[in-house]
Amino acid sequence: MEVIRDLSLFPNLSQTVVTSGTFDGLHIGHQKILKRVIERARQINGQSVVISFWPHPRLVLFPEDNDLKLLSTIEERIEELRNFGIDYLLLIPFTKEFSRMSSRSFITDILVRTINTKVLVIGYDHRFGKNREGSFENLKARSQQYGFEVEEIPRQDIDDIGVSSTKIRKALESGDIETANRYLGRSYSLTSTVEEGNKLGRTIGFPTANLALPAAHKLIPANGVYAVWVKIGEARYGGMMNIGIRPTVDGKQLTLEVHILNFDQDIYGQTLTVEYVQHLRQEQKFDGLEALKAQLAKDKEATQQVLEIR
Repeated sequence: MEVIRDLSLFPNLSQTVVTSGTFDGLHIGHQKILKRVIERARQINGQSVVISFWPHPRLVLFPEDNDLKLLSTIEERIEELRNFGIDYLLLIPFTKEFSRMSSRSFITDILVRTINTKVLVIGYDHRFGKNREGSFENLKARSQQYGFEVEEIPRQDIDDIGVSSTKIRKALESGDIETANRYLGRSYSLTSTVEEGNKLGRTIGFPTANLALPAAHKLIPANGVYAVWVKIGEARYGGMMNIGIRPTVDGKQLTLEVHILNFDQDIYGQTLTVEYVQHLRQEQKFDGLEALKAQLAKDKEATQQVLEIR
């Protein structure tokens, strides 16, 4: 997939099938639209194109909204689209000036002149342009004039799935990993760098990789212990992860710690990806390190059962 971040650098293509949106999390509703884009591109021997935006529009239009949590960083979104098989990603810098672009200008300047759109595929509730004035009806009325076909994914096709980014966020914030993963069509993941901790885990037989807190607005699931998969480079390991403040040792700051099963390597400074599989229990305070160690042994056994490994 080629990533273009400047409209002037978009290549001269002749048979483009296009869709547009933020695609946060790339859940199964998004995937339905993208599958259709790729399918139509193959039918006309053309190229699949996604138009997306960064920063997230809400971060620009409502900067005082500090509660916004995103399912994917921009790097994760790019990787998800690449893995899905999209040919081109046009990543438009979202600014207040861009937000004032009319739907007519969006059509003429971007869809027609820049991308040379032949087919535009959109979800039933998609809107674009200043004040979200652009609609399917608006596009349909002008499609012949501008020389491209417009295809809308029907409301029923999306509603039957019953998925939205909001539902996924709420599931993750409550620790309901199974529901979130079902809506995503894959495991929710978090990518971060391993940093030095206080090495307390080593003293009780459960060394952990301490992860730096991710980029601002990236959603961290609810506090607790999780069965996870850990990807380091091309390798994949089972693990159990704790998200919380470590009350047993009077912790005060949020920490992300993962104990990687059957693993004993120095990975300080390396980047790893955690894929959440199941929430095992709430974070709790124990009466000392021995009690914590006993519980961690139970957590390890539960993790092995969930992941079906030994």
